[in-house]
Amino acid sequence: MILFVLVQLNFPTYDFRISDIEGKTYIFDIIRKKYVMLTPEEWVRQHIVKFLIDNQYPISLISVEKQIKVNHLKKRFDVLVFNKLTTPVMLIECKAPDIKLTQESLNQIALYNTQFKVDYLFISNGIQHLICKFNKEQNKYFAVDSIPTWNNLNNI
Repeated sequence: MILFVLVQLNFPTYDFRISDIEGKTYIFDIIRKKYVMLTPEEWVRQHIVKFLIDNQYPISLISVEKQIKVNHLKKRFDVLVFNKLTTPVMLIECKAPDIKLTQESLNQIALYNTQFKVDYLFISNGIQHLICKFNKEQNKYFAVDSIPTWNNLNNI
C-alpha cells in the first residue's frame, strides 16, 4: 500500500520494481541490490540513479546511502559518483518533492563535501534541480545548466 502519491518528477518516466511487503511499499534499488522502503526522498533518489545509468554512468561507480563522519558526527550521503579512476567527482543530495531547495540544502551538501571535495554538487527534490561546478581559479561553486555527462566527469 503506497502511503503517498507517486509524484511525476522532472525526469523521464521509469518502470521501477515496486513491491508490497507486510503492508509497506518497497522499491528495488539496483545499486544496493535490494528492496528499500519507498519514501518520497527514495522516489527521487531512484529516479536520479536511473537517470545516471540511462546516461552511461556505470553502476559500479555509483554509491548510494553510505555513512560518513562529518565533524565527528555520523551522516549519510545520498549518492556519490566516481570517475573511471574511482575518484569522487559528483555528490548528490536528494530531497522529497515537497521540500524546497534552500540555502540550508546547499549548506548540507557543502558540509558533506568537506569529506570528498568533488567538482560537482547536485541537489534535487525531483521537481527542481540545482547543479553546481567548482571553479578552481575562483575557489567556489557556480550553478550550471545541466548534469555533467559521464565523459565530462572523466575529463576532470
